[in-house]
Amino acid sequence: MTLLVTGGAGFIGSAAVRAAIARGMRVVNVDALTYAACSNNLKNVQDNPLYSFVKADIRDAAALSQVFEAHSPTAVMHLAAESHVDRSIDGPCVFVETNVTGTFNLLEAARTHWVSQGKPRTFRFLHVSTDEVFGSLGEAGKFSETTPYAPRSPYSASKAASDHLVRAWGETYGLPVLLTNCSNNYGPYHFPEKLIPVVIINALAGKDIPIYGTGENIRDWLFVDDHADALLAVLKGSAANRSYTIGGNNEVRNIDLVKTICALLDDKRPTGSPYADQIAFVSDRPGHDERTAIDASRISAELGWRPSVTLHEGLEKTVQWFLDNEDWWRAILARDGVGTRLGTIAA
Repeated sequence: MTLLVTGGAGFIGSAAVRAAIARGMRVVNVDALTYAACSNNLKNVQDNPLYSFVKADIRDAAALSQVFEAHSPTAVMHLAAESHVDRSIDGPCVFVETNVTGTFNLLEAARTHWVSQGKPRTFRFLHVSTDEVFGSLGEAGKFSETTPYAPRSPYSASKAASDHLVRAWGETYGLPVLLTNCSNNYGPYHFPEKLIPVVIINALAGKDIPIYGTGENIRDWLFVDDHADALLAVLKGSAANRSYTIGGNNEVRNIDLVKTICALLDDKRPTGSPYADQIAFVSDRPGHDERTAIDASRISAELGWRPSVTLHEGLEKTVQWFLDNEDWWRAILARDGVGTRLGTIAA
C-alpha cells in the first residue's frame, strides 16, 4: 500500500504516519507546514526509505494533481485541516478555505487519479473528522454514526461541510470513501495551544491554569496513538462508504481532567505546593459545547478496535512526555501568536 497522508506533520497526522510506517506501509506526507505543523514530530521516520515528504497546500489544486501523478497512492488519509475552535472564531475564512475548498480539491484529485487507474475497488479515501460536527449533548446519550449534524462553531461547521462533500463524492461518483469522527485527542506532540498541553506548560511555569466557564464541560478523551491504530484499522478492514465514530470511552469534566493532570505533576515534578492552586476560571468560549461523548460500538464490532489505555494511563504518558521534551514545546511556543488566548469575542 502507498498511503497519501495530508497534514502528516500535525499532531494526529504524525501519529498516523509513524504508525503506518511501523506497519510497513509506504507513506507520502503532504503538508503545507503551517503554524500548527512540526517536522520534528517525524524525526524518527524522516530517514526511513518508506517515507516521502511533499510540501504542498491542499488549497492548491494543481499541486495536489502533481502529487497523485508522481506517487500514485492506493489510499488517502485526509487529516489536513484548520482545527482550533478559538482561532475559527477570530478568523473563520481560512477554515472554510482549507477545510471545505481544500477537501474539495483533494476529492477531485483523488477521483481523477482513481478513474485513471481504472477505478480500482481497493482504493480508499479516508476523511478524518471530528465529533464536534454533531454539536452538544445533554446529560445523557452519545454521538454515533447516525447522529444528526448540528455544528456550533465556524470550525465544526467547516468540518461538517467537508464531511458532506466526502459522502457526496462517494454517492455521486462512486469514489470509495470512508469517514471517521473522533472525540478529543491527547498525547505526545499535542500542539501547545490545546487544553492539556496548556495545563501542563502553565503549571510548570507557575502561571494561572485557565479553565473556561465553570469547568463543567465534558469531553470524551482519546489517546492519539489509539486513534492512529483505529484509522489504520478502518483503512485495512472496512468496506467502502462506511463511517465510524471513534472515542476513548473516557468521559470527564474539564475541571476533573485538570485536577488529574495537576496531581500527576505533583508526583512527577513537586514544588512544595499543589499545582491545582494555580487553577483560574476564565470567561467561556462562545458556542462552547457542553458535553460530547462517543458510541464506538460499530468500530468495535466490525473491526475489533478498542482503546488500549485508560485515561489515567494516557495522561501519565502524556505528562511524562512533556516533561521529557521541553525543547520541543518551547520552540513551538516561540512561534508568533502561539500561547495567546483567542476566540473571546464572537465576530
